Amino acid sequence: MSRTTTVDLPAEPPAFPFDWNGTRLPAEIEELRAEPVRRVRTIAGAEAWLVSSYGLCRRVLEDPRFSLKDTSAPGVPRQYALTIPPHVVNNMGNITGAGLRKAVMKAINPKAPGLEEWLRARAGSLVDALVGEGAPGELRGGYADPYSAGLHCRILGIPEEDGPRLLRSLDVAFMNAPSEIEAARLNWDRDIAYMVARLDDPATTGLMAELAALRDDPDYAHLTDEMLATVGVTLFGAGVISTAGFLTMALVSVLTRPDVREALTGGGAGVAGAMDELLRVNLSIGDGLPRLALEDVWLGDVLVKAGELVLVLVEAANHDPEHFPEPLAFRPDRENAADHLSFGGGGHYCPATALGKRHAEIALETLLARLPGLRLAVPVEQLVWRTNFMKRLPERLPVAW
Repeated sequence: MSRTTTVDLPAEPPAFPFDWNGTRLPAEIEELRAEPVRRVRTIAGAEAWLVSSYGLCRRVLEDPRFSLKDTSAPGVPRQYALTIPPHVVNNMGNITGAGLRKAVMKAINPKAPGLEEWLRARAGSLVDALVGEGAPGELRGGYADPYSAGLHCRILGIPEEDGPRLLRSLDVAFMNAPSEIEAARLNWDRDIAYMVARLDDPATTGLMAELAALRDDPDYAHLTDEMLATVGVTLFGAGVISTAGFLTMALVSVLTRPDVREALTGGGAGVAGAMDELLRVNLSIGDGLPRLALEDVWLGDVLVKAGELVLVLVEAANHDPEHFPEPLAFRPDRENAADHLSFGGGGHYCPATALGKRHAEIALETLLARLPGLRLAVPVEQLVWRTNFMKRLPERLPVAW
């Protein structure tokens, strides 16, 4: 008589990312509390370790044994196909290594002369345009995107009317795709050529003019025009996608969460006092922050081996009840709200943090003061969410007032 043996095969790791809807925390996050380091399958088909508890997420971001630069190395497991040249992945490190950090930090300082006045005037003119056209308005394409693109054009010293053409590239540059995208390379080459031309344009001001002037300095003879242009392209791309993404999702919170609306407009802390809590609950980061293990490292009970990919799940860390009690509650007076990881951490902490906060603060204050009756003009269930993208974004954000 024969005997049949049943063998339990290893379970296939779940696919990551989980959920593109920016009005809710992915359901899987609650399950991850019991397994804060677990295997997942990325868009590119590779296996990775997804880290979700606050303490372990912070450790990965701060531990030099987990590298951002090496996530672009040939043959390593990928979260998705690269849409920029591999050497650009560690962009701020490259800027520092080239001796350009001081110029870039000066350019993105929110206290730069005239910048705050410009932000207020630009936000006001965009609201004027919305009111002039009449309801319904569209807050992503008609407010958040042009406001952020205009800011970065001003910082770079390029014509604001060129912002829309550079903005269009970002729809591809920040895609999460399993294989290379032809349009990404074409956009990159076109945008680099544009920034190189700005280096030679006597009308250019701002950061691009400062970079152009370095070409006459023998201390910077090692820098090519393409390297200088790369600073412009990446500052515009990363800056706009981050600030416009956060602002758009902050507006989603205002329009869908009465507690957020009340905190920002009800005479309490106001927008400025609630900014860190707004960043904590913000779900604009649609994927995980990638790092590559450079050596074997224990993360909790899991041994992550050298060469393995680790993904930091920021939204889970920012809603970890062990670090943020009652994490689903919006509390502007939360003592540790500034501990959020929405700007990353460690050596790759976002250098434009102060600018990003001020940018969003002025935009929200202006819009809510001018349009106190602002509300969604479609059922929240009808918002269409972009998929396979580095940021959670509604394709459109229709509003009335």
